[in-house]
Amino acid sequence: MRIILYIALFITLAIALVSGNAHQPKILRPDTPERKHKTCYKKSSIEYADRIKSPLPRDYLDLDALPQSYDWRNVSGVNYLTMNRNQHIPQYCGGCWSFASTSAISDRINIVRGGPIFPQINASPQHLINCDGGGTCDGGDPRAAYEFMAEKGIVDETCQPYQAENGLACTPACKTCDPNGSCHTITNYTNIFVDEVGKIAPFAKDIMAEVYARGPVACSIDATSQLEAYTGGIFKEFVAAPIPNHIVSIVGWGVENDVSYWIVRNSWGSYFGESGFFRIVQGNFYDNLGIELDCVWATPKVSSIPSL
Repeated sequence: MRIILYIALFITLAIALVSGNAHQPKILRPDTPERKHKTCYKKSSIEYADRIKSPLPRDYLDLDALPQSYDWRNVSGVNYLTMNRNQHIPQYCGGCWSFASTSAISDRINIVRGGPIFPQINASPQHLINCDGGGTCDGGDPRAAYEFMAEKGIVDETCQPYQAENGLACTPACKTCDPNGSCHTITNYTNIFVDEVGKIAPFAKDIMAEVYARGPVACSIDATSQLEAYTGGIFKEFVAAPIPNHIVSIVGWGVENDVSYWIVRNSWGSYFGESGFFRIVQGNFYDNLGIELDCVWATPKVSSIPSL
């Protein structure tokens, strides 16, 4: 089965190359209206080595025994997810990569802590943008963002609130400002580090195992104009060669009317889709905009989490 999928992936890449320019999705979809959102996924030119220290869920879980549905928004009545975000206010910013990666790691901090314990930690997308920690408002890569978090750490939102802006100073990482307009450095603040990082093979069961065992993952997707117009339900759109241009996070899965789907968190505000989330068919990259083809996970370093 995996050999067949790899052959299909090769064919998909060949189609993209034959089209003449893999950065012009209109060649593949000439009737598609102009998209509202620019490409915010720019894959890093650096091929980072995985940072794996512990067994992977796909290796120690019985993949055939995974539950039919699982949703980190409601695990035995507890919502482990952090707040919904909007990358496009107070102005447009192609920072999807920073939102998907920070939301997923913040969710995993909640999971490690055993629930949404006060004060909740929301890793700062602006910190990554300020330091080019994986990219900027012109696009970036969640794998590179996790590498930055592993090497430098990341502050929470109270140190670096989101401003949707390039060119802000990387240091100090945490500061506050006074009524007279002057600002000064904060030296005692939370700096969260990533411990392990890895990519997930493009198979639904492998992704499910990782999400089930350790929490949400960041994935690339071809955000088409139809997805931009999504208002609810299980999304499905045939695209012969999905070209990733956006990053989201998978937070669970389910089945409705015999249709298996992913539960996905977006970063376009809570007014998008189903309260900031969307559902999309599972298991066929021709119909699900390639969401299973390029996913990455990271685990927070326990010693850097407050109260642990």
